[in-house]
Amino acid sequence: MRPEILFSLFRPITVLKGVGKRTADLIGKIAGENVVDLLWHLPDGIIDRRYAPKIAAAQAGAIATMTVRVGRHLKPHNRRQPYKVLCDDDTGAMSLVFFHAHADYLAKALPEGEVRVVSGKIEKFGDEIQMTHPDHIGTAAEIEMLRKVEPVYGLTAGLSLKVLGKAITAALADVPAFPEWLDPTLLKREGWPAWDNAVRAAHGPAELADLEPTTPARRRLAYDELLSNQLALALIRRSMRRLKGVPLAGDGKIRQKVVAGLPFTLTGAQQAAIREIDADLGSDTRMLRLLQGDVGSGKTVVALMAMLSAVEVGGQAVLMAPTEILARQHLATLTNLLAPAGIQPLILTGRERGKPRDAVLGKLADGAARIAVGTHALFQDDVAYADLRVAVIDEQHRFGVHQRLALAGKGRAVDVLVTTATPIPRTLMLTAYGDMDVSRLTEKPAGRPPVKTVLISGDRLDEVVAAIGRAVADVARVYWICPLIEESETTDMAAAEARHDHLRSVFGDRAGLVHGRMKGADKDAAMAAFKDGGIDILVATTVVEVGVDVPEATVMVVEHAERFGLAQLHQLRGRIGRGSGQSTCLLVHGRNLGDNARARLRTMRETDDGFVIAERDLELRGAGELLGTRQSGLPEFRLADLLEHRDLLPTARDDAELILSRDPDLTAERGRNLRILLYLFELDAAVRNLRSG
Repeated sequence: MRPEILFSLFRPITVLKGVGKRTADLIGKIAGENVVDLLWHLPDGIIDRRYAPKIAAAQAGAIATMTVRVGRHLKPHNRRQPYKVLCDDDTGAMSLVFFHAHADYLAKALPEGEVRVVSGKIEKFGDEIQMTHPDHIGTAAEIEMLRKVEPVYGLTAGLSLKVLGKAITAALADVPAFPEWLDPTLLKREGWPAWDNAVRAAHGPAELADLEPTTPARRRLAYDELLSNQLALALIRRSMRRLKGVPLAGDGKIRQKVVAGLPFTLTGAQQAAIREIDADLGSDTRMLRLLQGDVGSGKTVVALMAMLSAVEVGGQAVLMAPTEILARQHLATLTNLLAPAGIQPLILTGRERGKPRDAVLGKLADGAARIAVGTHALFQDDVAYADLRVAVIDEQHRFGVHQRLALAGKGRAVDVLVTTATPIPRTLMLTAYGDMDVSRLTEKPAGRPPVKTVLISGDRLDEVVAAIGRAVADVARVYWICPLIEESETTDMAAAEARHDHLRSVFGDRAGLVHGRMKGADKDAAMAAFKDGGIDILVATTVVEVGVDVPEATVMVVEHAERFGLAQLHQLRGRIGRGSGQSTCLLVHGRNLGDNARARLRTMRETDDGFVIAERDLELRGAGELLGTRQSGLPEFRLADLLEHRDLLPTARDDAELILSRDPDLTAERGRNLRILLYLFELDAAVRNLRSG
């Protein structure tokens, strides 16, 4: 249960003065629904209102806070004309200008003959000095309150800085003084303030330099967030391993049959990864291992060897994929690989309903099904296993830690292997997979030449279409990828449909289409037609990013390639180059490329090493965007910038390990304070993994 000291921060923001439902909905879009979310919404700029000139000395274009005597109100004859309020001081005159003004409000705020303080941008029209819609109007007694540096925050349409600023000021008034959870030696060495002072300092910048991530206040808050992340991962790792594992060692006979049937020999990296996994399976602690490897490096075969270890001892294994299209791709791959051993894998996704689903559930429950493939449907409440021993989770960054725990809870001490083709920089590895051991596949199967990558301007699209015509005539198959536009599924779909219509006008029925809004059966049919050669050109959105395997596809066109992140471009390019022939990836880009986009595309042309690409992507785009906003498994950091604060992460990891080695259940004084930290960052699940939590 959340500690009482946090209750005020986890109230809805509607408790704050001036925040009604409409304002709360707008703030919810950019920050969140609770008071604490406003604390995490740090300023990204400042307005300096300390410049306080006399009227005659006021500089055009500057933000100024001025003390004036209010003169006549000049009301417009019609609503389209501005409402003017004439003002003066002992050096000259100026006008305050308002459009669509409310006369009653202005009469109260600016009473004729009285002295008022106004703050806003100075404009000059000829000899006349004006201020249009002052940001602040106050009495002479309020000048010191208005003459200050004002933080600027990210906004959304309909939400003003004034309204958001007032809400954040009200939230800061609720900030409690927490008992200190950081190590005193670290605090002293870094010169960090207490938590409540750090929050106030981060929201009260006096200079532009105070917005930098390197300030003591911002580094302190970033460290708190990173420490909570590392502590939560360590607790989850411990809870998954607290149940003793059951040593699992088969006789190898089924594995030998499968390996003998492979059309290739295993690479050295695959053999090393299998040895590491076998060592985990044979120990009396549960396996929790990440298998990381580029597209085409052979993760599926390595994962299958782990699954067959379960089968050889009479147990069951499952492989869970993030999408139905990928689950069915895995089913086809495993069916072929398992044919020499006479094993038929089953599939369970959201599409299986009624009697077919009941039949699958029956075979899982009585043990007749030894290997199952599917989506998250594999761990729904009504799915029971006779003896689940190994769970493989593919493309882990699409699943959260909770799903990892739910699947592992379906059996007795289930060994978990997680795989990803998304290259993840070492910095992010700690934040997302700090609870796992890691194996890396760094080799590609022999005989696969690197993909040739060409950058081409969108002005030359006709040449691209002509080149595709030549490739198709030469029996190639072609992916044509359309970008995500403004994070909208509908515009994403429209772009793909428009390109499909255009290519159909050139190539007829040889061009097919697949996008995320299509029904599962229609998607599968389009993919099957492309795989079987029924269509030669597949226009697609990024639904093909992971897992679809068509060795005959040797050409990929990525339209508006500058809109994709490096990791995503690398994933897409990995869909081709899966056979022995030469493959080509055409990155079609817009005319006016920014420096960042140009650097990304140049990186794609220069290297096909996923790990090099991942590090470069982190440098160019920062961690927030790295794997795209749609991925759910990577933690979303709100205070820590993994590029700027990467030096704090190893410290946080070591600190978390030391804390739990000394106080495993967080019951000592610092441990109890750290429980508050975990709840503060909403890592309640981690606290529940404590014995006495």
